Amino acid sequence: MARKSLKRKRKKRRGAKYANGNYKAQQKAYNKTKKGKALRVNANRLRRKLKLKKGDPRDAAHFKGSKTKGRPQHKSINRRSRLKRKRRTRKRK
Repeated sequence: MARKSLKRKRKKRRGAKYANGNYKAQQKAYNKTKKGKALRVNANRLRRKLKLKKGDPRDAAHFKGSKTKGRPQHKSINRRSRLKRKRRTRKRK
């Protein structure tokens, strides 16, 4: 008797993707939601406040718990996964 595979088939998405892996249609829909809009507004506001231009190698990084204050930070550091950051800073004995 042949057993049926227990693996679930994942729904394959089709369409255009951004370089970071997000699907464009999904991202556009998210940016229109209340939460998405608030994130974009705060990010753009801080970017203007820090006088960072488009194409600048630095990002506007918010201080922990703040929506209005921040600092310029290199993109590769700012966009790194929070888990990877914690792992890297952990002290080894």
